[in-house]
Amino acid sequence: MSNATQDDDRDRKNSGASSSHFGRSLESGAQRMDAEKIASATEEGEILNVYRLEPVAPPYDYRWDNAPPVGKVVVAARTAGDARIVAAGHEHDFLDVASLPGEDVTTRHASAFRDEKAYTVIEIQHAKAGLTRRVLLGPAFGDTINSTES
Repeated sequence: MSNATQDDDRDRKNSGASSSHFGRSLESGAQRMDAEKIASATEEGEILNVYRLEPVAPPYDYRWDNAPPVGKVVVAARTAGDARIVAAGHEHDFLDVASLPGEDVTTRHASAFRDEKAYTVIEIQHAKAGLTRRVLLGPAFGDTINSTES
């Protein structure tokens, strides 16, 4: 998608760029706020389910090379897929790793909780009121993913 502008001034050379800055518009700000709210907030009166995530890959599986299993985790979430996201969101990030501005130090995308062959999700309570999206029971999340930087 081009950000080139066009006007009726035929004598002015088109530079192919607008004067706007990426991500600074009101619309971009609203989209970021909406995404953050959807990803982390629980609406008042929202009905959630309780899920248990259990490791299913055998101990010798290559999936545990970079992310050792932490055992069973119980979360309150909207769906089974959301349960994976909630569990992954509580893992520690690589905040001490030096990175460029365009690089990411979050572990959410590499979490074993998001791998259906590493963890299974089992619904243990359906339609429970008064919960917030979070980990309800589980081990303290330490360095669940090994950094490749030494």
